[in-house]
Amino acid sequence: MGITVDAIKALRDLTGAGVMDCRRALEEAEGDLDKAQDLLREKGIASAAKRSDRITNEGVIESYIHSGSRLGAIVELNCETDFVARTEEFQALAHDLAMQVAAMAPRRLSPEEDDEEAGEQDALLCQPFIKDPGRTVQDLINEVRGRTGENIQVRRFVRYALGQE
Repeated sequence: MGITVDAIKALRDLTGAGVMDCRRALEEAEGDLDKAQDLLREKGIASAAKRSDRITNEGVIESYIHSGSRLGAIVELNCETDFVARTEEFQALAHDLAMQVAAMAPRRLSPEEDDEEAGEQDALLCQPFIKDPGRTVQDLINEVRGRTGENIQVRRFVRYALGQE
């Protein structure tokens, strides 16, 4: 079965992956769009793991203030180059992460941080993403890593709620 240009375009629109990566994924998935999307996601996670030790000295500090100005969050999101830090996708990720922190009130970044009282859901990277609960925050970051080709790390975050410590 031949892979159509429309199928490649549809997969690209869904994933943001390159044309040849989409073609190979569709060929491997025998034209199944969902299976091809899963293959690209797995590939992105694997390639993100290879980049995880690269230095991230660039990035943005993003803030989110909830309507009513009683709740807000600040997130520092880092990447390898200023070029990626200025992209719309990276900036949207930073904004989504600030919204996530404001909405879900994580107490720590990852489960590896030493906090015996906290459960896994208290770790930002393990929380279900508020805009798509089928994915975790780490999945979201890995997908952007896969599309940008850079290591992306949440360095730190803080959440403020009026009247709370």
